[in-house]
Amino acid sequence: MRVGLAMLQGARHEHEEAVMSIAEVLKQSVEVVQLRTADDLDSSIQGLILPGGESTTMRIASRSEGLLDSIYEWMESHPNRPVLGTCAGAILLAMPSNDRSPYIQAKISRNAWGRQRQSFEAPIDVTLEQVKTRGTSIARKPDAYGHTPLIVGDVESDIDKDAFPGVFIRAPRFDNDGIDCEVIARFGDEIVGVRDGSKCAVTFHPELTNDRRFHAWLLNEIAELSPTD
Repeated sequence: MRVGLAMLQGARHEHEEAVMSIAEVLKQSVEVVQLRTADDLDSSIQGLILPGGESTTMRIASRSEGLLDSIYEWMESHPNRPVLGTCAGAILLAMPSNDRSPYIQAKISRNAWGRQRQSFEAPIDVTLEQVKTRGTSIARKPDAYGHTPLIVGDVESDIDKDAFPGVFIRAPRFDNDGIDCEVIARFGDEIVGVRDGSKCAVTFHPELTNDRRFHAWLLNEIAELSPTD
């Protein structure tokens, strides 16, 4: 399997570690391809991760290399291939640039929970078709740019062991009345995760926990692709 990881901003390396750790548990052979330029993305990529960050900064940062436009073109060329968008990645799916139609039918507002000091952690209810799955420990080695993934917390300490440990950092918010797709995650009455066909978008950071069910979803969706996809 080849998973493309958009190196635009945010906890990119933590996403890579999440994919590789759950790949060991699922006994799947996976290569994570770091996408930095438009030329890094081609038809051999079978699934995609759009990480968190600041969506406006991500749009500006991608202009010189054309990465974001190439990502949108890839999604349009391969509509059945799975995409996981987290935090700002969810914004890029719901509010794409250059007058493109949304890739998920869900209205979203940037930074709607407040400023950085309003960031928080809370258990959330996830109904994604994946059992709760922890990753295995893998060696944390610096990459070519000297970045070593963070050590994340152990979800076994949660009071409700069926809940997902939601990490919200300057998070966007879905409009509960503007959702026209499957709801897969809630924080109380608040919708914090949706799935629209092959696209999964959440307003929190699953890569900053040891609960890997969203990354497991991505790999399992790739495994179910047909040869024509």
